[in-house]
Amino acid sequence: MAARPRRKAETPRRPRNSAKTKASILAAARGEFADRGFEGARVDAIAERAGANKRLLYHYFGNKEDLYRAVLLDAYQEIRRGERALSLDQYDPAQAMDRLVRFTFRHFLANPWFPRLLGAENIENARFLKTLPDIGALHSPLVGQIAAIIERGSQAGVFRRDVDPVQLYISIAALGFFYVSNTATLSVIFDRDLSSIAMVQEREGHAVQMVLDFLKTKPGG
Repeated sequence: MAARPRRKAETPRRPRNSAKTKASILAAARGEFADRGFEGARVDAIAERAGANKRLLYHYFGNKEDLYRAVLLDAYQEIRRGERALSLDQYDPAQAMDRLVRFTFRHFLANPWFPRLLGAENIENARFLKTLPDIGALHSPLVGQIAAIIERGSQAGVFRRDVDPVQLYISIAALGFFYVSNTATLSVIFDRDLSSIAMVQEREGHAVQMVLDFLKTKPGG
């Protein structure tokens, strides 16, 4: 009796790492939306960047609008996590503010896609950001943290008391945001390589000094 032919061994399928796939899609979407804005971004391009099947993209994130919202939320969550990790309440007021300014500046510097993404969303008049239900709750702890630093500083007699924490944070963010988003044009205008390590360090120190000098200046002084 002839021996039966052996069945070819089936190659076992590797289990899908959903967390890794979602992270890859999110990172790819960051780049695509930052480079092209919402309208110019293409789902096919995002899937190609991520090395993922487009079907998985829709499975994990829904449509293009939902993916864009996920990118925005993740971007803000990332910077807020970094701020919380600073443990600013462990430092005296001047040191705490120094650390916050440096962190904010370095975050923009290390993530140039972030200013571009925010610029794209501002072109959209923040229409997607307005639909994120958790965005206010995400930012309120930061405002409270800055207010606490100002209060501790004023009680110690080193900071002025009449400082709006929201206005102060806008100024801190602007000192880094503008520099990073306009490095190319400013370098040409002033004939300096603002991307050089020396210039970046000088700018960071300048940003810290500006904030601390403002906080230490007495009203009307």
